Amino acid sequence: MRSSPARGLIAALMLAGCSASANCQRAVFLGDYAWDLPQDWFGGVSGLELSDDGRQMVAITDRARVVTAELHRQDNRITSVTPGRWFRLRAQNGKPLIGSTVDSEGLAIAADGSLFISFERIHRVSQYRTPSEPSRGLHRPTAFRDLPFNGGFEALAIDSSGQLFAVPEKHRTDQGEIPLFRWQNGRWSQPYVLGTDGRFLPVGADFGPDGRFYLLERGFNLFGFRSRVRSWRLTETAVQDERCELQTDTGTHDNLEGIAAWRDGRGQLRLTMIADDNFFFLQRTELVEYALTDGLAYFSTSR
Repeated sequence: MRSSPARGLIAALMLAGCSASANCQRAVFLGDYAWDLPQDWFGGVSGLELSDDGRQMVAITDRARVVTAELHRQDNRITSVTPGRWFRLRAQNGKPLIGSTVDSEGLAIAADGSLFISFERIHRVSQYRTPSEPSRGLHRPTAFRDLPFNGGFEALAIDSSGQLFAVPEKHRTDQGEIPLFRWQNGRWSQPYVLGTDGRFLPVGADFGPDGRFYLLERGFNLFGFRSRVRSWRLTETAVQDERCELQTDTGTHDNLEGIAAWRDGRGQLRLTMIADDNFFFLQRTELVEYALTDGLAYFSTSR
């Protein structure tokens, strides 16, 4: 049988999306949990932060809502989620965000409890002392205006010294690398770049308790989503020791966009991720957890 261009395209897509990288470390799948709330605003969850013990969660939707919740686990798996409070984000004038201002994507929480939230379309990063109070906008340099309309700051993370980092989804340097922006002393700079092979786009980030910078990336084709997590050690002048921690096959999980790295009571490093359902009935808000095998391999469930 002669092969058609369509068959060739499908085969190429399947090969590109369905083979996990042999260079990735072995991450152990712990479980997933479909989370839902009855409120009509619920959905589109794009970021999360967890407490040090992994139980308390703060999540953000891409329609400018913040929701808190408690995660319950049994045998290392999330078994239920108890919702807490929810908040509608407000502008600097105290009015609720509306229209093109609501596309909230990245979330990072500082040591004093204040929230940093990134927005696309009108590209900016805002600080909230509490989620119920008006925002304080951080300075927007001219470079932010060049960010793609729907490809701006998807990922935020704060390191142990309190420095805030922002990663754009689609913007690249002239050399094709991912720029890593830093907010320090009241100004933005771009001291680092991250290499990329172009197959995945950055969507979430966190600094782990080990001090490493973890980047969640997403790929997509006709057959669904795939995810990758890479990590680096950041020095004053460079990013070092890149590792591929996890790469999933296409369709393993939904549209994972938020990530939190933490250690459980046994000292095992975990990655908790959350999926954006795009308010589409065929997708779901999925909480996914993996353990990174750093010498404490007591889990048996894997993918």
